[in-house]
Amino acid sequence: MSARSDAGSPMTAVAVSQATAVHPDAPVASPPDVSGGDALPLIDAAPDGELNAQRDAPVGGQAVLEGVMMRGVANWAVAVRKPSAEQLSEGELSPEEAALGDVEVTTYPLDSAMKRHRLLRLPIIRGVVALGGSMVIGFRALEVSANAQLPPEESKDGEEAEKQDIPKGVWAGTVVVALALAIVLFFLIPVGLTSLIKHQLGSSFLFWLVEGVVRTSLFLGYMLLLSRVKDLRRVFEYHGAEHKTISCFEAGLPLTPANAKRFSRLHPRCGTSFLLVVMIVAIFVFAPIGLPAWYWLMATRILGVPIIAGISFELIKFAGRNRSRGWVRAIMWPGLKLQLLTTREPDLEQLEVAIAALDAVLALETPGELSAADLVGVEVVA
Repeated sequence: MSARSDAGSPMTAVAVSQATAVHPDAPVASPPDVSGGDALPLIDAAPDGELNAQRDAPVGGQAVLEGVMMRGVANWAVAVRKPSAEQLSEGELSPEEAALGDVEVTTYPLDSAMKRHRLLRLPIIRGVVALGGSMVIGFRALEVSANAQLPPEESKDGEEAEKQDIPKGVWAGTVVVALALAIVLFFLIPVGLTSLIKHQLGSSFLFWLVEGVVRTSLFLGYMLLLSRVKDLRRVFEYHGAEHKTISCFEAGLPLTPANAKRFSRLHPRCGTSFLLVVMIVAIFVFAPIGLPAWYWLMATRILGVPIIAGISFELIKFAGRNRSRGWVRAIMWPGLKLQLLTTREPDLEQLEVAIAALDAVLALETPGELSAADLVGVEVVA
């Protein structure tokens, strides 16, 4: 989605809400169309019994520490399960330890730059703007969730004092370092390694083909290593909860943990799938450049990142809108399978947190009642 956070104070706090659960075998009524177009078939059942929604809704999200961020057209919300009083008294939680306290939900307004500037709504450009906005909100949501896990500090007289949040400068530095490392790892290192055997390859075709294979292999290896990190297990479980909750909403079922659990933890608009598309699109974007001097090779790999991101964004959005087509499913299949590394099956308590975040957004806006003008510039990745 293309939107920016105002990074101000929270608009409101929203309590966890529960809807009436639907029996697994009960027929599903047609939901309102939230995509601004004709209603699509609601649900597709996989052979293993998992459900998949067959429409695209203007909602997206992200897993955070012990919680989920959800974003709509004009608002975004973070729901975080805080540590219990007993856990706080024992000290800081380990990354593998589940928080057992209440769910805290805060909402923030979204201000879409694309609604104000027509130029930013052009294809490719809108994807770059959307990803920039998503990154800002994503790191802000991580900051909110991390601060929620911090224990309150004690003052000198022994009374509980206000806890100290993580400084914003630390988060800003984290964003810069993460971007730099991603560009170095997935763009500069592949072209650098391939350049070592440039003369042996003998053609620009073989050069960009080998570079693409190296880049994609590094990415897949990186994702595999991440999936083995035990400290990220609960984040991946919340990632699955986010996908299941969005799919449940897109299918028109009441948002309850029991309903959401029936859906697949894989989603066609996932950022993991998007990153795989980036690796593949990069192969074709860099192909026409040929074999210039090494410094031009390095420069093109850095300058080409926004173009690649914009094209990839258009492709992942197209896939989300046309997920019911057989040939689109076939193309989406590798990206969906890659999500098996970055998602895990959530429990009902984690689904409750994800639903709380989406409920907070839906309390402030109703996607089914949005006009075409309201949806201008809305580009959401789950």
